[in-house]
Amino acid sequence: MNIMIVSVGKLKEKYLKQGIAEYVKRLGAYATIKEIEVPDEKAPENSSAAQMEEIKNKEGERILAKLNPDTHVITLEIKGKQVTSEQLAKDLDQLATHGKSKVAFVIGGSLGLSDSVMKRSDFALSFSKMTLPHQLMRLVLVEQIYRAFRINRGEPYIFQG
Repeated sequence: MNIMIVSVGKLKEKYLKQGIAEYVKRLGAYATIKEIEVPDEKAPENSSAAQMEEIKNKEGERILAKLNPDTHVITLEIKGKQVTSEQLAKDLDQLATHGKSKVAFVIGGSLGLSDSVMKRSDFALSFSKMTLPHQLMRLVLVEQIYRAFRINRGEPYIFQG
């Protein structure tokens, strides 16, 4: 399976980079992982609703430019569906079984995703009703993808960092 993680903004925190790199390395035994960062737009402190929408739209155009028509797109959205790790594993397995070998997970910027990106989504996934930093979500996401592959292979999940 070819998995692409498209996210807005450059990852700066060393501890997040290290954690993501560890899981991406481990995932190499199961899938090809490609991380794509698209530039974020700077948002003024007191942005109007129209300015925030414009920012999301610009970021959205950059995201959409990275997605091929044959890619199954899973967006991370606070209003998306919450699933268990086992259900995510089952969903990824079903995609592979049905010939959907290209999957893209999309993480928006600090303002979220544009309407055009959400319309392109095949599935809206939520990890929590809480708002989490989009950079932290990258680490949580790769960990859950790794866990899903371990579940699907019937392998024990043990993290020894």
